[in-house]
Amino acid sequence: MNHSTLRQRSALLAVAGTALVLSLTACQSDADSKSTSAPSATTTVASSPAADGTTAGKGTGTSGAAGSAGSAGSKGSAGSADASAGDTGATGEQASASTPVCTARDVRVTAATQDGPPYTHLVLTARNSTGHSCRLTGFPQIQFLESHKQDVPAVAKSKPATPVVLEAGAPAYALVKLSDGGVDEENEPVSAFSVMLEGDSTVIAVTAPGSDGIAVDPAKALTGYWTPELRNGADDF
Repeated sequence: MNHSTLRQRSALLAVAGTALVLSLTACQSDADSKSTSAPSATTTVASSPAADGTTAGKGTGTSGAAGSAGSAGSKGSAGSADASAGDTGATGEQASASTPVCTARDVRVTAATQDGPPYTHLVLTARNSTGHSCRLTGFPQIQFLESHKQDVPAVAKSKPATPVVLEAGAPAYALVKLSDGGVDEENEPVSAFSVMLEGDSTVIAVTAPGSDGIAVDPAKALTGYWTPELRNGADDF
């Protein structure tokens, strides 16, 4: 074999070797490229929980808004309840105001002495004798003697805070002072006296308690307002 042939073979082997090196380098580059791209896929997958977390956050926000709406609804319900309570109170006042005033035809008035001698006070009882309710207002307008035509003065502190509404058969009371109980008083005997109700000019004749009647000092006589019951303090006069 001549030197020319050897040179050609050497050149071919050199070219082949270079091609092989380039091929291996290309393969390695592809492998490196694939290896480099893999983390990108991993990063994308890792970002998915973040997306889910964002969605959950929105869900929580929605729940919070729903809760706020629920709270607002609760306040609205409370407001409705308050309004209902207010309506009930107004209805009660209207019912009391719409109850007719008691007249002399609606009640029976009687008198009884209070405590023992000297009998300085008596109790008037006005009992509803009808089958319906009526409203007893003010105080009894009392005249004990024909010689004293003025009504017995009323004690302001005995006035009740609310109207006295008498159901059928129910009583109301008024405490009446007759005298101070002293022997030096100008007392006059009274066997019967007159009572009128506020808003009614009808005279009710009331029999005085006791076989001898009662002793009244017109200058000392006082009366309380009609009340559902006698009250210590307010009726102490």
